[in-house]
Amino acid sequence: MPRIAPLIKKELGSLFNTPMAYILGVTFLVFQGVWFFFLYRFPVMNEASLRGYFGLMPGVFTALVPALTMRSWAEEMRLGTAELYLTLPYREGELALAKLLASFLLLTLLLALTLPVPLTLSSLGDFDPGEILGQYLGILLLGAAAVSVGQFASVLTTNQMSAFLLGFFSLLALTTAHLAAGAPGLPDGAAGVFRYFSLSAHYESFRKGVLDSRDLVFFLLVPVLFQLLTVRVLVWRKWR
Repeated sequence: MPRIAPLIKKELGSLFNTPMAYILGVTFLVFQGVWFFFLYRFPVMNEASLRGYFGLMPGVFTALVPALTMRSWAEEMRLGTAELYLTLPYREGELALAKLLASFLLLTLLLALTLPVPLTLSSLGDFDPGEILGQYLGILLLGAAAVSVGQFASVLTTNQMSAFLLGFFSLLALTTAHLAAGAPGLPDGAAGVFRYFSLSAHYESFRKGVLDSRDLVFFLLVPVLFQLLTVRVLVWRKWR
């Protein structure tokens, strides 16, 4: 990790030097506030649980994360700096990991800014801090998976909007895959596959504050898989 620290710092600098990061950050926080206080109406529900609030995250990440990651590789490709970037004394996997971690750290910062929300539970009496911790762990794992998908979408194109759309529809498919499992006449085996590859289905246990090892393994495998795919594309672009 120390070896790629300069790369991560560079990528974070690039993210914070564009207005998009701030626009997305403000939009995300305003939306979360409106959802919490006016749409979900948590303050008048008189219950010490945020399951409904956290249940919105898969849908939010479907749009937010591709917007955060669309520049990662697509802009490098468009400007022609990707070739120079790939000649740095780093392996392709290290370059891809640095970009992924930079985007993930920015997303983590945005999530950290939502921490005041659970503090409102204290006014309602007893609540389960373990449930809150499980929910935030689930959000972070979901975020890491979504960022890896967004990075892969970005490396496939030289156009930011194309990268956003690829990431958006890929995450939409992965987020709603469990819905296809209920299609009439679908064989049980196929339904099981759709449920297994659904980000929402694996996030559900975390939303309830339950730590299931199967869901944990799934959320660790998704970033690994999409990072490997990203690296393969980088190697192909480097040697084509």
